[in-house]
This record gives sequence, C-alpha cells and structure tokens, in this order.
Amino acid sequence: MTTENNKNTTDNDKLDLQSPDLVNENFEKLAALFPNCVTEGAEGKAIDFDLLKQELSHAVVEGNKERYRLEWPGKREAIVTANLPTTKTLRPVREDSVDFDNTENLYIEGDNLEVLKLLQESYLGKIKMIYIDPPYNTGKDFVYKDNFSKDAQEELIESGQKDEYNQRLVANPETAGRYHSDWLSMMYPRLKLARNLLTDDGVIFISIDDGEVENVKKVCQEIFGNSNFVATFIWEKRKTRENRKVFSFNHDYIICFAKIKREFEQVRNLLPLTEEARSRYSNPDDDPRGVWQSVALTAQAGHGTKSQFYTIVTPSGRKINPPSGNCWRVTLPKLKELIADNRIWFGINGGNVPRRKLFLNEQNEGLTPHTLWKANEVSTTDASKKKLNSLFDGISTFDTPKPIELLLRMIQISTRKNDIVLDFFSGTSTLAHSVMQQNSNDGGKREYIMIQLPEGCDKSSEAFKAGYKNISEVSKERIRRAAQKIKDETNADIDYGFRVYRLDSSNMQDVYYKPQDYDQNNLDLFADNVKSDRTADDLLAQVMLDWGLPLSLKIEQVDVSGKKVFKVAENSLYACFDGGIDEDFAKAIAKEAPLRIVFKDSGFKNDTAKTNVKQLLKQLSPETEMKVI
Repeated sequence: MTTENNKNTTDNDKLDLQSPDLVNENFEKLAALFPNCVTEGAEGKAIDFDLLKQELSHAVVEGNKERYRLEWPGKREAIVTANLPTTKTLRPVREDSVDFDNTENLYIEGDNLEVLKLLQESYLGKIKMIYIDPPYNTGKDFVYKDNFSKDAQEELIESGQKDEYNQRLVANPETAGRYHSDWLSMMYPRLKLARNLLTDDGVIFISIDDGEVENVKKVCQEIFGNSNFVATFIWEKRKTRENRKVFSFNHDYIICFAKIKREFEQVRNLLPLTEEARSRYSNPDDDPRGVWQSVALTAQAGHGTKSQFYTIVTPSGRKINPPSGNCWRVTLPKLKELIADNRIWFGINGGNVPRRKLFLNEQNEGLTPHTLWKANEVSTTDASKKKLNSLFDGISTFDTPKPIELLLRMIQISTRKNDIVLDFFSGTSTLAHSVMQQNSNDGGKREYIMIQLPEGCDKSSEAFKAGYKNISEVSKERIRRAAQKIKDETNADIDYGFRVYRLDSSNMQDVYYKPQDYDQNNLDLFADNVKSDRTADDLLAQVMLDWGLPLSLKIEQVDVSGKKVFKVAENSLYACFDGGIDEDFAKAIAKEAPLRIVFKDSGFKNDTAKTNVKQLLKQLSPETEMKVI
C-alpha cells in the first residue's frame, strides 16, 4: 500500500504531455448536472443513459424493466462464488492452540469466504449470534480479492490465500471505478453463507459507518428478507471531538437482522438493570417489601373502556380525574385492591396524582434494549484501545478495537448460556474476549468461532516490532492473555482454551477427485492418494468437516491393538489412519460399537483385509458406518 501511494505521488508530479481527455471532461460535466445518472459499470464509472434520457424528457422513456432491488456490476458473479464448492480444508495447529483436545472454541486462519463454505455442513443452523466488523470501505481499508473462476495453477497459488502477486488483500481507493461494487461483491457471498449458519432465532450484528450503511442494509434485506430487519443501533464510539474540517463523526452504526424475526423476538433477552436504573428505586414510606419506583397510573383514552373513567379521592381528600385524553390504567375495583395492598403512592402528604409502586425485588425482567448506545454504557474505541494496550504491556496493537462492553451488550441481548457465536472478520478477537467475560459473569458455556485472514501487520507498527507479524498472531495472543486475566480475577470454571485451524489446500492428491484423468502409466499415484506432508490430525479435521461434525467436539487419542485411534465425541466417530489394518483390528474396534469409522484406503494390510474388515464390522457392529479416504 505504501508503494502504491508513493507511485501515485510520483505520477502526480509528472507532466501529462498529452492533449485533454475530452470524454472524461464531458463525463464530469454530465455528472455535475445529473449526479443521479452516475453509476458503476463493468469498466468503472459510467453514465446511465436510460436515466439521462428520462431526465431530458417530459414523457416516460421506455427502458429496462424497473424493479425494487440493489444492483451493481459483479452481483451475478458474487452469487456464483457463494455457491461454488471448495476442496480446501482446515488443518489443526496444535502448537498455537490452548487445551486443543478439550476446548470447544475455534480460531481459524484463512480467507473467510472459503472457511464459511467449509463450515456449511458442520454448523448449518447452529450459530445463535454473528457479529462482524468488516472493512468500512473508506478508501483506505482493504477488501478481499475474490476470483470467481480459477484454473488449477491459480488454485495452487491461492492455497496460501494469496494471489499471483503474493497479495490476498487489495486496496479499494475512492478513485476506483468500481469502488462500491467491489466492496458489495466482497460482502454479498459472505453474508449469504453466514445466513445459512444461523439458528432460526439467530441474529447478525454488522458494524458499519456512513459510507456503506445504506448498501449493507439493502444487501441484508435481499439476503435475509426485509421482514427480518430488527434494528439499526447508533453507537457513540467516541466522546471527544475528531479533527475534521466540516463535521466530527462520533458515531457508527450496527445493523441487526434476524434469520426469522418472529423467532428471535420470542427469545430476545432484556438487559440487566444498570446502576443508574437501580438508583431510581427508593423507599420513602419504609415499605417492608424494599425499594421501589413509581410509574404513571394513566393510559391513553383510546385504549380504555368506560370502567376506566372515574374520580379518585386521595387520602388528603383531593378529587382527581384523569387528564384530558387519558383514562386510568386500571378499573376502580382493581385500584381499591392495589390501595389495600399499599401499591399506590399518593405522595408524602397524600394529595398527589396517584402512581403505582414497582418493587425492585419483583422486577425479574430487566431493561428493554434501546437503539441509542451511549459511550457511558458500552464504552468507546479510545477506552478500548487503552485497555488492549494495557493487556499487551503497553504495546499498541490495534488503532480502533471495538470495546468489550459493546460486544457484551450484543451477547446479553441475543444469546443463552450454551449458544455458539461467530465473527468472520475477527480482527483482534474482541468477541472471543467478550464471550469469556460473559461466561465468567453468568457461568455460561458459550462457544466462539473466530475467523481471520493472516493479514500482515505494518512493519512500522509497534505490534510488528514486538514480534507479531500478522493480525492473527496478535489475535491469538490477545485471547491467551484475556483468558489468563479473567481466570486470575474470577477463577471462573469456564473454557479458557481454543483450537487453531489454518485454511489450506485439500489433504488429498488430485487423483482422489479426478481418477478418470489418470491412466495406467500413473498407477503409482493411486498407491496413496493422501499428500505426503499431511498428518493424521489433518485428515481427522477434513473427515469431521466432510461428515458434518462440529470441529469443537471433544477429541481423544487411544491405542487399539497397537494402533492410534481418534475418538470424537465418545463413539460418534472413530478414525485410524495407521497402516496394516486387518481382521484382528476390526474385531477390537467392533467392541467399541462406534457410529462411524474411517480408514485410509492405503491403510489396509491388503485388498482381502479391506473386504474382510468391512464384513466383520457389518456382523459384529451393524450400526457402524465405515468409510475410507
């Protein structure tokens, strides 16, 4: 990016040494007169001539059929890329993980588009809450460069999530002809795949600024359905003034959509009472039921019945009727019951307009969430940066991290104690930190899945100088340090670990997918169709994904007849990738009665053993499903 900026500066210093570009000048003149006719085409900025004709005509001009939807160049490709299958896989990285075999939390490094595809079977309809903080498309942020058609060579290049220039992320400057289109093409397939993962009562929260907030909402309306729009939250992200020429922007937006809104509304949580809310309760009459606050006893007249219009005589003798346009909230017989139970407050002197008493110890529900999230409630980026720097012993790792308090609010509103949450633009993994914090607060067992491309840190940054080469390294260390801090402060019995997986090309040779492309001269390729550098751990992860099993399931390693066997979730899956599999091993495994078992095709002692093992399992453990890779 630095090189590109330097190049632009150099180009600006050069003389054009060419005649004026009249086409461009005419374009700018039209754009100034008719800004609504400027659009984005396949080649960049363009004029919508149908719309221009309409601007110059008093009659309706026939053109493309009108419809209510968001269109942009590349939308069809974006839809295609969401549906394209992938042969990539996730490889476990035990050395970066914490308590790998027992933890249920996941940290995945790689292009989130490919990872979301891999999670489609294992986590279909299982994620309760998704939070993302995508690139804001300010012209300085990077966007993911998605290739919609790839040949074999390109696939090899992209196995490391990079393009032919060794760069996976590309800048999206405002001068780019497809500035909004490229950003939308990047977001659309990811949101489409993310929706599949949500539970029916699940929700997604998307942080965004003014630049793309309208587009995000329109894209989500198309993917989730307009009827499933929940709210647009306004977050006061800073309290201090920003040094801007015209306005200081102190807020961001958080767009919220549900998978099925009516389902979410049934389970939406209320927020716990704040100290400010609790301070509104007092006990001026020494009521033995404890502190209380009073609420109005009136309601709008249009919602009342004849029985709610009457005169109330206060203890002091004052006669009070409901204000004009109002009625009493309760009937007279009900009011007498409330007065007898000392639940109506007439003021210290007994002559005030009556109000109903609500006791704090009877308020089990909490506060209804509102759409304005103030800095004093959910903190700011400045405060969050200071806390993150402190966690890293003063090293500045990220300029604008989201506050834990902000993510806690989303978790509190939308999740229960055993839910799974996901962030596929995880940055420094504030959501993982927040999940651990909430679990320590309420004893929950929420699981998190973080997905982050290992985008390189700026070489001039403090993080890079401290030894963190990319954002993923910062993120993983943040989770480790946050876990230790929470454990030291609370000693809560929660899951502090996480499994690290890294996106890579398939564990299998090409011959595994296209055996028809190989002839008798390539028989040696059929001997073992697993790549030579892949481990049993690698194979197990791909098998779990292919069989639709969550990667968070407990994994045990046991010895059976001298061979290493992986046990996933007790007897849900057994996997053995050792060689020399024979009838004796089959008899030993059958005693365990696993639901599924998988072997390497080249792992059997011989072809006869392969046939016999299959038959023995059918006889001795008929419920066991056997597969080979």
